[in-house]
Formats: sequence, structure tokens, C-alpha cells
Amino acid sequence: MMELYLDLISQPCRSVYLFAKAAGIPFEFKLISLTAGQQHSEEFGKVSMMKKVPAMKDGSFVLTESVAILKYMAQKHASTVADHWYPADLQKRARVNEYMSWQHTSIRAQGSKVFLLRTMYRLVMGCDVPKEKMDAAVEELNQSLKMLEEKFIENKPFIAGDKISVADLVAIVEIMQPVGTGLNVFESRPKLNAWAERVKKEVGVKLFDEAHEGIMKANSLPQTLENTGVLEVMKPHFKKMFS
Repeated sequence: MMELYLDLISQPCRSVYLFAKAAGIPFEFKLISLTAGQQHSEEFGKVSMMKKVPAMKDGSFVLTESVAILKYMAQKHASTVADHWYPADLQKRARVNEYMSWQHTSIRAQGSKVFLLRTMYRLVMGCDVPKEKMDAAVEELNQSLKMLEEKFIENKPFIAGDKISVADLVAIVEIMQPVGTGLNVFESRPKLNAWAERVKKEVGVKLFDEAHEGIMKANSLPQTLENTGVLEVMKPHFKKMFS
């Protein structure tokens, strides 16, 4: 059986997990705890020299990078996975690929930045985030959320059209990262909120909530990292990022 190496506090891991579960793809869940630093373990290094999650092992074939894993799973299981997840139609598939190519340097990068500023900055730097730094980060995220609404969702139910696709999963998990810190990005965005509710309904609210249970407790993350000793290892990286 295919093995998925995941930690659901990671947004790319959540997209892979949600897709596999919602599409009925059989897999074995292998937890790699990021807060315990297990991604750097010798054991996981034997699976993936990248030492990042998600990772997939299908027999002797190992694949990293969430977008590549999503496409692989959809194409390998094309006979049983509903077509709408990764449409065979050339133009619909192109819309899915377009979004997944764009999101890395926009919503993913900006949502992650806001998340880290709101959860880790004070513990790492010993002071509150300067207002201008936080305001600038949130504004960058807002601009990408506006692009998601106006360019990718438009007046459609989902990014690729009338039905949900892996692009919607990739989008929603990134948005939930700052939401987990208490930032309501859906406020005053009825179109984005309606789209998110459709995604949750299609995936299944129970599954969606299960996948996001950990990230909705994001404010406990700094203490967990401190308790496991991982924070000290990561502090130089965070300080460089925050400077």
C-alpha cells in the first residue's frame, strides 16, 4: 500500500491527506512530527533525502513535493478517482495547473509569513511584532486573496469550474494557516467565504475539521517547540527570516 509521510500542521500535507481521503485512495499514514524534528531523523532520511513532508512512497518509488504527489495520485488512480479532481479536459486541467503554479509565491508564501509572525515572532525575538511589519504582511496576503477571488474563483463555484478539484484543496489549506492563528480572512469577503464553505461541504465537514484540528490550535505551537527543544535549533532560521 502507498505510504504517505505527513504532519497535518503542514498545509501541503493537509492537501495531500484531504485528497487521498476524499477521493478514496488507499494509503498508510506515517506521522513525521515536525514539532519533534522527526523530519531530520536518520530513519526519515532513508525515505527522503529532502527531509521535508509530505513525502510519498509507492513500492520503491519515492516522491516529494505536494503538487507532484497530488498529480501522481490522481493519475495513478484515474480509473477510480472522480475526474473532477484533476480533469482530463485540457482547459480545465490547465486551470488547475495554473493555480497550483501561482500559489507557491503568493498565498502560500504570504499566509506562512503571517502565520509565523503571529505565532513565533515574540518567542524568537523577545518582543511583539512591529506594527508596520505585521500590517505589511497582512496586506500582501490580502492582495493575493483578492487575486484568488477575482482571477481564479471569479463567478464559478470552484477554481476549475462547476466541480471541486485539487486546486481548491491546495488553496483552502493555505488560507487556513493564518486562520488557525485567529486571523479571520473571510471577514468582508462573502465570495471567498461562500467558496470555502462549498469546499468544506464537498470534502465533508468532519474530514475537513479532522485535518485542521491541529492547526486550529496554532497558538500552542511555540510552547510545543520549546518543550521538545526544536525551537533552539530553529531559532537562527527564524531570526534571519524575521530580521
